[in-house]
Amino acid sequence: MADVRLGIVGLGGMGAQHARALVDGAIAGATLVAVCDSDPSRLEAFPLVARFASCDDLLASGQVDALVVATPHYDHVPLGVAALEAGVHVLVEKPLAVHVADGQQLLDAHDRRPDLVLGFMANQRTDPRYRFLKQLLDQGELGAVHRISWTITDWFRPDAYYASSSWRATWAGEGGGVLINQCPHQLDLLCWLFGTPSRVRGFCQLGKWHDLEVEDACTAYLEFPGGATGVFVTTTGEAPGVNRLEVATDRGRVVVEEDVRWTRTTPSVTEQLRTAPGAFDLPALEELTYSFEGWGGQHHEVLANFVAAVAHGGALIGPGVEGLAAVECANAILMSSLWDRTLDLPLDRQAVAEEFRHLAASGRPAPTSQQTGILDLSDSFGHH
Repeated sequence: MADVRLGIVGLGGMGAQHARALVDGAIAGATLVAVCDSDPSRLEAFPLVARFASCDDLLASGQVDALVVATPHYDHVPLGVAALEAGVHVLVEKPLAVHVADGQQLLDAHDRRPDLVLGFMANQRTDPRYRFLKQLLDQGELGAVHRISWTITDWFRPDAYYASSSWRATWAGEGGGVLINQCPHQLDLLCWLFGTPSRVRGFCQLGKWHDLEVEDACTAYLEFPGGATGVFVTTTGEAPGVNRLEVATDRGRVVVEEDVRWTRTTPSVTEQLRTAPGAFDLPALEELTYSFEGWGGQHHEVLANFVAAVAHGGALIGPGVEGLAAVECANAILMSSLWDRTLDLPLDRQAVAEEFRHLAASGRPAPTSQQTGILDLSDSFGHH
């Protein structure tokens, strides 16, 4: 078929980056034919394509086969739904949605149009380190996962970052802070590699390092269906920070940083526990290091993969249906902290949506049900 005709709605940082890549011919099989933004000055940067101030007008024009949604977060779902209903394929920037109830609306719209492609920007899935770890896990090389520890604190952001756009770091504009903006990447990888947690206890600090109403520091304890436990730590207020994933498995320990380092045990940890004759006998250890060049194709690879799926079919790097897991994980960490209790997943989506509505309206968490008697959450967790 001819090149896929792409439109982009939202020409902020990421949207403009995608548009320039398309104009420069970096994405094979795709042509940028239309852009949309409410800011006329952003449209002026792309004079050779159709320009729209309204996404409805762009979709009604019939000029695009597929749409990249790169707007502020709350617009991802309504614009994605509108595109699907107009018969247009959709690629959504991260996060898929602010909260799980909204995200489900987008998936429901895709269920009504299964002939269309719905993807999300899972660009960290292209990193060869995480792909290699997933291969080890999927092939059973590591045995059962026992413990996961991810410290991702190299998201340092000064106050100037948050001052760059009025919607940033607000409940009404962005829907949260570090969990919804920076960490969808790692939360997606967490669920992609190990599955969605079944139980979460989160501790989030609102405006710990910045003058913000949203969370800029979080620590979470996670439990997974197979029995593994995990800890997830993140912030935008630490420098220099670190990005370190440590996985304890039945065949030793894997650490992902610049390289992938596997301290492999022989025999397995479980066998050594059961059969070692001495009171302090460790299994034999072998140090293996795997080095990789670069960080993968990132956004360009995901966009090219989406274009190929639209044109020829085939698997997506980030299928839309998989994008909801990271949203639910982020919601669970935040709501657990705000509600001061451990939460079972899946979440009560209506209760989460109600909390986000309150946050957007007032800029602060809702009073507890014990204080108001209005929002009774006592029996709702873990049920739809």
